[in-house]
Amino acid sequence: MLDAIKNLFGLEKTDYAELVKNGAIILDVRSKDEFNSGHIKGAVNIPVNILQNNLSKLKDKNKPIITCCASGMRSASAKGILQNNGYTQVYNGGGWMSLNNKL
Repeated sequence: MLDAIKNLFGLEKTDYAELVKNGAIILDVRSKDEFNSGHIKGAVNIPVNILQNNLSKLKDKNKPIITCCASGMRSASAKGILQNNGYTQVYNGGGWMSLNNKL
C-alpha cells in the first residue's frame, strides 16, 4: 500500500540517468512548438493529445519510457495512457528542464 502511494505521488526515487544509460526512451508530450523551443537531446516528441493514436511509434512495450512535459501534468496523463495500453515500464519524469538536470 505504501509503495502504491509513493508511486502515485512520484515519491519513489528513480535514477533517470541510469534508465537512459540503459536505453530508456524520453517521451516529450508537449506541443510541437513547445518541443521546438527547447527539449532534451534525443527525446521523442508525441504531444499528449495525439499519443493514443500514435502508440505504434513506441514499438517495444517492455522498454522503459520516461514521460516529460512542461510541468508534469501532461506527462502524468501520458504515463496513464501508456500503462493502460500495456506499456510496462513507464516513469513520469515531470518537467523537461528538471528531468534534463537529472540526466
